[in-house]
Amino acid sequence: MPNNNKEIFNVFFREKPAMMLVELKNAKNEVYASSIAKTVDCTYSHVVKILQEMQKAGLINFEKQGRLKLLTLTKTGQEVADKIDGIRTLL
Repeated sequence: MPNNNKEIFNVFFREKPAMMLVELKNAKNEVYASSIAKTVDCTYSHVVKILQEMQKAGLINFEKQGRLKLLTLTKTGQEVADKIDGIRTLL
């Protein structure tokens, strides 16, 4: 994404939360908060805070797997991520 387009995208969307949803949508493997933190270059605690907000909004689910929590998109989360990704590719 060219830099000026990235800036306009950030005008419409907060970059990190938007990219978290897009990363979840495009993930080929299982996704955890720690892997999202690395991918979007955020601290783990900041990522968890945003993910909890997304869970409250019905966009993602946490599924406990042993000591880890697997992240998955809900149907609504999938639709939102698709639209964000679509806008991102248009800009």
